[in-house]
Amino acid sequence: MTKAPSESNKIHSPKKHQQQHGSFRSHTLFLYVVASCVIFFILFQLVQYRHSPASLPISSSSFSWPLINPLNAVSREIPNYTCELHALVEKLSESVTFLPLKDLRYADTAQDGHTWFMSSMYDSHVEGEVQYQHYPSAASSGRLLCVKGRDAHDGAWNSYAFAWRDALPPNATLLNGLTFVSNNHYSYENIWHGLLATMPFVAWHLRPGQCALPARWVLYHRGELRTRISPWVKSLMEATFDGPVNIEDFGGFGDDGVACFEEAVIMRQNEGGTSMDRRLEVYDMMRCKARKYCDLRTEDRDVGVIGLTMLMRTGTRSFKNESVVVGIFQRECEKVEGCRLTVAYSNNLTVCEQVKLMSSTDILVSPNGAQLTNMFLMDRNSSVMEFFPKGWLKLAGKGQYVYHWIAKWSGMKHEGAWRDPDGDDCPHPEDDFSCMTFYKNVRIGYNETYFKEWARKVLLEVKTRKMEEALNRNTTLISGSCACS
Repeated sequence: MTKAPSESNKIHSPKKHQQQHGSFRSHTLFLYVVASCVIFFILFQLVQYRHSPASLPISSSSFSWPLINPLNAVSREIPNYTCELHALVEKLSESVTFLPLKDLRYADTAQDGHTWFMSSMYDSHVEGEVQYQHYPSAASSGRLLCVKGRDAHDGAWNSYAFAWRDALPPNATLLNGLTFVSNNHYSYENIWHGLLATMPFVAWHLRPGQCALPARWVLYHRGELRTRISPWVKSLMEATFDGPVNIEDFGGFGDDGVACFEEAVIMRQNEGGTSMDRRLEVYDMMRCKARKYCDLRTEDRDVGVIGLTMLMRTGTRSFKNESVVVGIFQRECEKVEGCRLTVAYSNNLTVCEQVKLMSSTDILVSPNGAQLTNMFLMDRNSSVMEFFPKGWLKLAGKGQYVYHWIAKWSGMKHEGAWRDPDGDDCPHPEDDFSCMTFYKNVRIGYNETYFKEWARKVLLEVKTRKMEEALNRNTTLISGSCACS
């Protein structure tokens, strides 16, 4: 016969159940309280950041720390919570959404507004400063920038996303240090376009409290990965940033690999938004750093000497009768006391030889072409005389004025341009594109009367300027320490 349960058992069993239920409720309440505290703490950190000055530097882990560390503290108090924490991190990692680097919806306005590169994001812009993006930041809610794909033919196949440092997407590698990410619509191997793409990073570098040095560069051309840059531009950036230029090729990442950057600065507008004063500061710094890099001293240069340099081209846009043109300028130079003529070809000079040549040049005479980019290496207020073949004025558009622009940005005086009125006519006058291609590759003639008068005028102006500088002891030579040294 089964023995009936005692009265004591009947009385105490409900109490035991109530004790277990109460313990569960208190345990659950504790979890709710801790979770609420963590959420409040995270929100407090975000509010504090959004109300902090935009100029303050942002630690790459400033946002990711509050997300995980307090939860780790909870998991130590409640061991069973560790699994839930890991599951949460895994879900965050798997929920990272990648978007195409090149958004084809904006193909017709690729260079306008916020452009088709990383089209979901907007640039930061302080009055007078370069437009840029900086991650992690409030714009990314403290998340890191990640990129996937290394396609060099179609930028739409490459993609980007944002992820918490503690919840990076699968197959991700964290790249430490500062990364400069550039998107350019032109070739990095052309020294003019390469300079225009890298100059904004120098402007960002010069901002108060910055002078940060990049660990690597990532170069995109319309969203397509590029791994080469003009050796001239590369040497200039090595001089400017006091170290090697490491161009990332993502070679060890594989097709599905993801690179996440501890800190990244993105430029996609070239020099857009930069004030004239800032541009002058940027070119002053690059000039100074280039001279330092090449161990060049200019303090003892004789202000009575006028350096007249003819920087020539071979092939397209060279002078048809080079010796005649050189002779015209040589005779005018000989009429001015202190004038020294130098004829050089940039393709035969090392970078430091070009820096040295430009440092002793007061007047640069040269056909239109990338070699004119060297002009900013001259002292401020130096003069530039430019020559064009036939057909450019009508067909070349605003691109024919790029060396007017860099002269202005770097503090030089563009003395105007001579445009050859003579030469062969375009064989397809109804097709502007074909005609521009035709005229782009022709050579340049000369006008002896015009060249003589022009050379005489510029030489006289430069001589007068240099005499005034000598009297005032206020030369424009770059000496002493450079910015961010």
